[in-house]
Amino acid sequence: MEVYQGGLDGRTRKQVNLPPGFWKKAAIGAVIVFVLIVGYSCFYSVEEQEQAAILTFGKYTETQEEPGLHFKLPYPIQQVVKVPANLTQKLQIGYREEDGGFRVVEEEALMITGDENIVHADAVVEWKISDVRAYLYNIEDPERFLRNAASSAIRSVIGSTKLDYAITDGKTVIQTEVKQKLEELMHAYNTGIQISDVKFQDIEPPEGEVQQAFKEVTNAREEKNTKINQAQRYVNDRLPKARGEAQALIEAAEAEKRSRILNAEGDVAKFNAIYEEYVKNPAVTRERLVLETLEKILPNAKIIITDGSGNTVQYLPLDQLLNRSRASAPTGTGASSGSSSGASSGASSGSASGASSGQAEGGTRQ
Repeated sequence: MEVYQGGLDGRTRKQVNLPPGFWKKAAIGAVIVFVLIVGYSCFYSVEEQEQAAILTFGKYTETQEEPGLHFKLPYPIQQVVKVPANLTQKLQIGYREEDGGFRVVEEEALMITGDENIVHADAVVEWKISDVRAYLYNIEDPERFLRNAASSAIRSVIGSTKLDYAITDGKTVIQTEVKQKLEELMHAYNTGIQISDVKFQDIEPPEGEVQQAFKEVTNAREEKNTKINQAQRYVNDRLPKARGEAQALIEAAEAEKRSRILNAEGDVAKFNAIYEEYVKNPAVTRERLVLETLEKILPNAKIIITDGSGNTVQYLPLDQLLNRSRASAPTGTGASSGSSSGASSGASSGSASGASSGQAEGGTRQ
């Protein structure tokens, strides 16, 4: 057993014999490891939904937006900070999704309306990163800032809205106003956040009798709107038909009007033509008008000539003779005329003959 005296006063030392070329190999190995580390830190990859901020000695230099493999100077000269800038993210206000369920956050959901009522509002804010530099360096905690800003905007809008309007017809209007106010806040603080949409899940009174009463009011309003829609549908069905019937009556009246006007104009033209002939020969025209009138009012009249005493029919039944002559001869007109002429010649005087001749002439014209 060999004992070596150590310490400061020892005169002997143990020497370790290293293999030949050990330090050279160690140096080469260290260089290789350093090269690998430096080489690994010079390359980075960007996914489809990501953008990368390049920091040179801790200061922002540029943003790499293209996906794929990229080169940078080795650490610690340059660093890369990646953010999901191309991904639409969702922020829940008034509730949280946990383990496949929902957990209500009362301090965010309960709000006071413009008419001093309490309402329970749940919303989802959809947002994206529009400016990587502003998102990383202008706000300390972007998600917390966005949550506070969204709660403030929602409370501001609902605080100026009545409860009845907020839980019925005003949901869409409230969403639009909240989105507008939230965009104004993001722009004012230059957060680099773009608001895509704001959607309310529920706007309703707190649970209990108040909620039940408002549900009944909502159901009654929906029933009212249904009745109004049904009535409007009936109006839309009946009104065109009524308009068509009215138009048909108007057109019929217009046709009757035109017909009467044309008939009246024809009568006027006829009267003017007769009047012109009447002016030329009043007596003849007057007699012709009388005869034409008699033809119209007595189309089937029989002319019997007597002597004026009224006894001619007793001795000479002219009606029977005329009927027999018409039945026996096809040309009954000539026979009747002959009989009438003979009777008038034998029974009438000179003055009566003249009158009878005029009447017989009128009968022959008929």
